[in-house]
Amino acid sequence: MTDETAARSAITATVTSPAPTPASAWTGTETETETETETETETAETAAETQVTVVGAGPTGLLLAGDLAAAGVRVTVVERRAPARSNLTRAFGVHARTLELLDARGLADELVSRGTPITGLSLFRRLSLDLSRLRSRFPYLLIAPQYEVERLLERRARAAGAAFRYGTELRGLHQDAGSVTADLRGEHGAETALRSRYLVGADGMRSAVRRSLGLPFPGVSAIRSILLADVRLTEEPESLLAVNGTGRAFAFIAPFGDGWYRVMGWRRDRSQPEDRPVELDEVREIAREALGTDYGMRDARWLSRFHSDERQVPEYRRGRVFLAGDAAHVHSPAGGQGMNTGLQDAANLSWKLTAVLRGDAPDPEALLDTYQSERHPVGALVVRSSGAIVRLAMAHTPLQRLTRVLATSFLNAVRPAADKAVGMISGTGISYGAPRGSHRLTGRRAPDLALREGRLYELLRAGGFVLVAPDGSDAAPPAAPGPVTRAHWRDPHRKALLIRPDGYIAWARE
Repeated sequence: MTDETAARSAITATVTSPAPTPASAWTGTETETETETETETETAETAAETQVTVVGAGPTGLLLAGDLAAAGVRVTVVERRAPARSNLTRAFGVHARTLELLDARGLADELVSRGTPITGLSLFRRLSLDLSRLRSRFPYLLIAPQYEVERLLERRARAAGAAFRYGTELRGLHQDAGSVTADLRGEHGAETALRSRYLVGADGMRSAVRRSLGLPFPGVSAIRSILLADVRLTEEPESLLAVNGTGRAFAFIAPFGDGWYRVMGWRRDRSQPEDRPVELDEVREIAREALGTDYGMRDARWLSRFHSDERQVPEYRRGRVFLAGDAAHVHSPAGGQGMNTGLQDAANLSWKLTAVLRGDAPDPEALLDTYQSERHPVGALVVRSSGAIVRLAMAHTPLQRLTRVLATSFLNAVRPAADKAVGMISGTGISYGAPRGSHRLTGRRAPDLALREGRLYELLRAGGFVLVAPDGSDAAPPAAPGPVTRAHWRDPHRKALLIRPDGYIAWARE
């Protein structure tokens, strides 16, 4: 196999499908199947009211809608809630990889200015994880509530031209070869139908889109009667973010940065129905059990009770319909990865839909199928890793507690293992598979490279690919399914890299 053949195979697998596809997928040579697909597409486009329908105006749906609208795609967001947003939220941690993706959309710096960076995590009073070692422009966990993330993403989506239908509920959907139609019920019971080329369900754990597709959501209810509280503290915790479990109880405390703290707690012998009111004394008691003190909790502005499921849908794509975020996967809140994983789903899917709708993808079906092959394994990983953390916190038998001691001692002693754990939690260590013979960098996340034309993630704000090459290089990667910005290393360098719109390396050559 020649170097160029290997390179072509590598970009095909990473950007288009999990296994090598025919050369025509990247040379633009038409096949009979591709011609038929284009004919169906033109017919559907004539009748469509919008090109993409996004169901759900949470972080996942908003980032997706903003990306599509910024690329010139007509997108409509359908949300059953009223437009007013609560200042209370379960999700509140933004990891480094998500901040990089927000940076590629010009939003990270504003969010950082409103949040509280945390560079260290303290787990079980034994394990300290150092986030400052992350090779990222954002070497920390940013405490920023979900409503702040949504505010920025919605502002961007509206400015780019996305349409919104609040107070509108999905009642069902059906699709044919060229389109998908959503049956909607708006305010005052008015029923309408919205036809589009594609539809994305980003409508949460109880997804109406997933139910309409008849897809199962296998898994378990891992923990019941978890308490949430937003409180003020009389005493400041010695660690900005602390997690501990005793076997009978576990608790978690983190600051919002404005004088309020988020507390999460659970006690083995205190399982209660979710609709039973929560008293602050109950939260205090659990904190004292797990952390040794309640830090003088007072002035609760929010008290809630919920259960934690571990579930994942087997198919992220069914024809012209996709699932993303909590509609596709839910898991333990340990590690704070829920909102982050959904936002990364959206970043993966948005550029692929854009390429297909623009006609830039020679093999549209193969490209769209990579959403499943790349993101489903990530969802499964997050379900496993977050579940492992919470099970360590819940350890109560002698063997389980010994396992926790050994695991935390190992991570404290072996820095590369701790760094790998931090990479998985932060998202910076997640890579996508590449076929045999690919360059070792293919499928990996690209850091924020220093280039003569500016930072890499600033160049990614254009929404296309970035080809980074040395001066005088004749690097010619296979044609990318979208516009390519050429850039050059700021310092002497031999590698040539083609970087996808979501910040992953599609092709590389020494």
